[in-house]
Amino acid sequence: MADAPHASDMEAIQKLKTAYDTLKKEMHRVIVGQDRVLDELLTCIFSRGHALLIGVPGLAKTLMVRTLAQTLSLSFNRIQFTPDLMPSDITGTEVIDVDRATGERALRFIKGPIFANIILADEINRTPPKTQAALLEAMQELQATIGGKRHTLEQPFFVLATQNPIEQEGTYPLPEAQLDRFMYNIMVGYPTEAEELEIMQLTTSGFETKLSQVLSGQDIVQLQQIVRRVPIADHVIKYAMSLSRATRVSQGGVPDFIKEWLQWGAGPRASQYLIIGAKARAVLLGRFYVTIEDIRSVAHPVLRHRIITNFSAEAEGVTTDKIIDKLLEVIPAKEADLERQPGLPQVTSR
Repeated sequence: MADAPHASDMEAIQKLKTAYDTLKKEMHRVIVGQDRVLDELLTCIFSRGHALLIGVPGLAKTLMVRTLAQTLSLSFNRIQFTPDLMPSDITGTEVIDVDRATGERALRFIKGPIFANIILADEINRTPPKTQAALLEAMQELQATIGGKRHTLEQPFFVLATQNPIEQEGTYPLPEAQLDRFMYNIMVGYPTEAEELEIMQLTTSGFETKLSQVLSGQDIVQLQQIVRRVPIADHVIKYAMSLSRATRVSQGGVPDFIKEWLQWGAGPRASQYLIIGAKARAVLLGRFYVTIEDIRSVAHPVLRHRIITNFSAEAEGVTTDKIIDKLLEVIPAKEADLERQPGLPQVTSR
């Protein structure tokens, strides 16, 4: 059981709740609609995670990230991934400097675009695996190693990668191990008719919106630490574990539709991110505790890229989102039911 928040933490949570409301209001001056996407993005950044955005071109993914960086008073760099992009184009490189007075030579490190608070990895699946892997160390270890020297990245650090789900020719799909580094897989959908009308009115005029800065980088780091300290009940942890364990085809007692449609299930990192994401959601809503509804709310972005469907599912048009929907229906949500439920993987008591 996590320690209960201190009085100062409670004040900070109230500050975050106010800042969260102000932040969304500021972003909606530029971004029309996309409430769910904004909520998931903010939950991810306060969880100290990284996100993968899936959506067709023209849905304001880049604008959304740039606007988020401006309202959070964070530095922002966009990296356009292409087939000829090299790892050093991301992390930086060392060059030889010559002192004109003495003639001495020395290596000088030139930082790459990864040295910023928010990184937009645009169309990450269009670059070869070697370059994709250059992001791994930065995402996991919060550092970049160039020429045998470690360079620490500035906090907070948040990678947002985008993919176009339509055109797959000439792309390099992210391997499952690298997909697992992303806390969330966020689906960006089309706007409604009313939202699209507002977009047309907003983007075809000469008016330029000036945004206010709501939170500093130091504030975000402090609030990320508070999220980890939010207490969570054992039965809520068991519920998160049940969701992840029920996707593992090789284990006994999983639902029949899992065996029918899945090739691989989610690992322990899914359970961790379910809990951390639920904590961040609770804090953003001004609560000091986590509910099962918080877990259910983050289940889709956490699980959809961690479960792999088989041929049967693809032939029947069954998506990972549909499988997660069925999981949320069959996994018991009550504390008493979680202790022993026939037909589902048993979760040991802590």
